[in-house]
Amino acid sequence: MLNAALDLGYTHFDTATIYGAGVSETVLGDTLGARRDTIFLASKCGLYPGTNGASRDIDGRPERIKAACEASLKRLKTDVIDLYYLHRLDKSVPIEESAGAFAELIREGKIRSYGLSEVSAQTLRRAHAVHPVAALQSEYSLWTRNPEIATLEACRELGVTFVAFSPLARAFLTGKHGMDAVLHPDDKDMRRSMPRFAPETYAKNLELLRDYGKIAEEAGCSMAELAIAWVLAQGEHVVAIPGTTRVDHLKENFRAGEISLSREILAKLNALINQNTVKGARYSAAQQADVETEVFTSEA
Repeated sequence: MLNAALDLGYTHFDTATIYGAGVSETVLGDTLGARRDTIFLASKCGLYPGTNGASRDIDGRPERIKAACEASLKRLKTDVIDLYYLHRLDKSVPIEESAGAFAELIREGKIRSYGLSEVSAQTLRRAHAVHPVAALQSEYSLWTRNPEIATLEACRELGVTFVAFSPLARAFLTGKHGMDAVLHPDDKDMRRSMPRFAPETYAKNLELLRDYGKIAEEAGCSMAELAIAWVLAQGEHVVAIPGTTRVDHLKENFRAGEISLSREILAKLNALINQNTVKGARYSAAQQADVETEVFTSEA
């Protein structure tokens, strides 16, 4: 799958320490090590498998960031990581201290740039003042609009690339998953804990797909292609990182980069799916506590 992505023309590969407790980095290093010079490699630290009964640990201390980087370099089988993120903000550590650690890693040649994930515009600006931030990664799609409150504009102003994860709304915007996918999900499916995928709210959200499918037909593309194309249309500083486990979806996602949406299509999409028409919060209260993104007060 990874080599198929490269052969198609994908160059940006995104992973993290917590994905499979290091397994994702190891697989990426083992598979693409011989083609390292042809890829832009991004990984993340700061979020780790939990200890003492916790589901996961957040640690933004400089010493932990540096130790995590050393471990990631070994797993990825590389001398340098192109973009290294702080996966989640550690609220017990001033962001200036975490940013300082990334700056030292850059000076040491172990990473080429650093980024932040799921932080507010204010935190982005504070980190940027210590050392320029290369990228801010947050969830962004038609049905998750939080970045539009402030971070998208802050990135534009500061010259920071905005990296949108889950541009397909966790497969919702592909139109390929009906009620059965949510009522009887795999035990490991993280959507089970997300309010938008609870049976009652998901049933209401599915109603949006009828008109969404019609807009895709009008645009001459699939629903998945339309979702990614919408994200890419939000600014030259915006990129999308859809994930998949299937080659056919890999090809479909790639085609989205070739689609140019008219103002009329964009207007229809914005009116149909937004923070006021989508039912249910993005995360549960426990999940939301780990992210520092602005929240629409009208989101319900």
